[in-house]
Amino acid sequence: MKKLLNFDTMLTPKIITLFYYLMLIGVLIGGVVTIFSGEILKGLLVIVLGAAFTRIYCEFMIVIFKMNEALQEIRKK
Repeated sequence: MKKLLNFDTMLTPKIITLFYYLMLIGVLIGGVVTIFSGEILKGLLVIVLGAAFTRIYCEFMIVIFKMNEALQEIRKK
């Protein structure tokens, strides 16, 4: 608990993981709604490309926090 209060550990990567799964659910729902509106190909593209871009965005955010952790390790040495 002390590490969390002193900002020694990052909480945001855990939030990003939760955000990723919520975004995936949103992409899936959006794709299914598009499919049922009669645009099957567009709905499939929404699901596939939406999932890919969601993953890329969240991985980019995680990389930023990993870089921060690596810099903290270097600073400690």
